[in-house]
Amino acid sequence: MKQHIVNSNKILTAGSIYLLLAVVFLLSSCQSNTPEDIKAVVDEGNFPSLAVNELESVITDSGKVAYRFITPEMNQYKNRERPYTEFPKGLHLIVYNDMEDIDAQIKSNYAIYYEDENLWELQNNVEAVNFKNEVINTEQLFWDTKKHLVYSDEFIKITTEKEILTGYGFESDEKFENYTIKNISGILSVDEEQREEP
Repeated sequence: MKQHIVNSNKILTAGSIYLLLAVVFLLSSCQSNTPEDIKAVVDEGNFPSLAVNELESVITDSGKVAYRFITPEMNQYKNRERPYTEFPKGLHLIVYNDMEDIDAQIKSNYAIYYEDENLWELQNNVEAVNFKNEVINTEQLFWDTKKHLVYSDEFIKITTEKEILTGYGFESDEKFENYTIKNISGILSVDEEQREEP
């Protein structure tokens, strides 16, 4: 009986030693956090001041609907040096005229709005459609709401009823009605493109 107790104590002691060695090994392999690391984790600027999912918002002008925003996720960072609102899962923007009819629509897979500059930046598969059903495709588009100007320095493709225009650099009004391509690289009639398709 006593022999059994002694053996149990030996097993317990050996297990404790292994556990203690494992803890010491783990502690010695961990690096201590620097004050900068700790500040980065707890800094309020790293977290959104407002986070909203499945948002649909309307902006009015003189009592009339001017814009409608639809997004799966919106995060506001008002504590940053350059405050911004981020739409990491994309944005659908609808522009209305004075009669509250749709003038244009813009979609992108990512968007960010810089509050101090009143500047939108849309990225990744940006597509805009005006009231004439002309489609503008690009990978990056800026919208200056102060100047009421939309522009891009990236590759642009504009599809109209009759032709497809391609080029680099783009400027337009907010309704995508009056636009220019700075450097046109190609003009293709819609009939030509349909003939080229297999």
